[in-house]
Amino acid sequence: MTEDQASSPHPTPSLQAATAPFARLSDDDLATCVHCGLCLDACPTFRTTGLETESPRGRIYLMTQWKRSSLPFTEEQAKHIDLCLGCRTCEAVCPSGVPYGRIIEAGRAEVESLRRPTPKRWLAKTALRQLLAHPVRLRAFGSVTRLAQAARLTSFVRSGRQLPPLRAQFRPPAGNIAPAIGERKYRVAFLVGCVMPILYPQSHQAAVKLLQLAGCEVWFPPDEHCCGALLAHNGDLEGAERLRDVNARMYGAGSFDALVIDSAGCGAHLKDFYPSLQGRVKDLTEWLAEVGLPEPKREVGLRVTYQDACHLAHAQRIRKQPRELIRSVPGIELVEMRHPDICCGAAGLYSTLEPAMSNRILQEKMDDVLSTRADVVVAANPGCQMQLEVGLRARRSGMKVEHLSELVARAY
Repeated sequence: MTEDQASSPHPTPSLQAATAPFARLSDDDLATCVHCGLCLDACPTFRTTGLETESPRGRIYLMTQWKRSSLPFTEEQAKHIDLCLGCRTCEAVCPSGVPYGRIIEAGRAEVESLRRPTPKRWLAKTALRQLLAHPVRLRAFGSVTRLAQAARLTSFVRSGRQLPPLRAQFRPPAGNIAPAIGERKYRVAFLVGCVMPILYPQSHQAAVKLLQLAGCEVWFPPDEHCCGALLAHNGDLEGAERLRDVNARMYGAGSFDALVIDSAGCGAHLKDFYPSLQGRVKDLTEWLAEVGLPEPKREVGLRVTYQDACHLAHAQRIRKQPRELIRSVPGIELVEMRHPDICCGAAGLYSTLEPAMSNRILQEKMDDVLSTRADVVVAANPGCQMQLEVGLRARRSGMKVEHLSELVARAY
């Protein structure tokens, strides 16, 4: 067990320590569910299918039976675990405090250790371990993909068609420090991460600008790796643990007031999986709401709507701060969707691994988004940004998608 695991009130069971079938699943966690059913209408896959087996309650029951050896494991049953988005909407409505995110990640790790993976799942696991876990390889792959996109070669595969137009990658400034604008009040570390600097470098640039305006000296930790969120979400807890150990040592050597993150999925994972950083991991909106920004300099005349990222609204319970920041921009009209906190169907690699269900969920979201007649839909997570862009292109809509940092930075 690592130091991080030992200090956590809910340590993640190590893959090496799991000897009995489904040993990673905690009996205490599973027993927290009282099968009341209040989660059902909040679950996107239950809302879409109406099937108990595609609900949090049904999945917890299934995993409990596997752990008790009351039900033999079969690939057909494992598909119910596959179809879970991991959006954790159920956690936000659960009166018993069921830690569903921890349960589903442990359950997925068990499923992946028992099954024979399909070619698609094997490729996904290999890509996560061999690309996302290695920053130099990932950046090189991003550069090659950008060239392929310019040559229109990425349009031949579905995942390539989902990509946004790639720009020059985000890179930290010389010396790995961006100085505060004006008086330095705070020193923050900034998670560059794996996906954001390649897919949405402009979002990072806007986020750093806002931090500087808030009086923050921004430190970019050297030798930072992927936080491991995508690996953990897809059943590779061993790979996620290795990345955590590497990053925890690196963060431990630094001095900072907060580790600021502009990707909701990464932020939720770091808060749950990195106990040595407890209390210091902050979403960008959370941190800016705490420390404040200077008065905006210009008016931005736009009608916008806001999509709650699942791992921000449900996992981190951050809903008010993003809206306060949006409303702080002069000239902005914020129009709420009917269901802004229902998942868009992105869910990390879900849109690639489970495209049919992802698209069904996306269509419901698109109806909601387009009903607002907004100019811009604002998001706070790269997966949401990309999924919303895919949906809007398919509907031939002129509505744009922006990260919240980009929208707020318009006022400066």
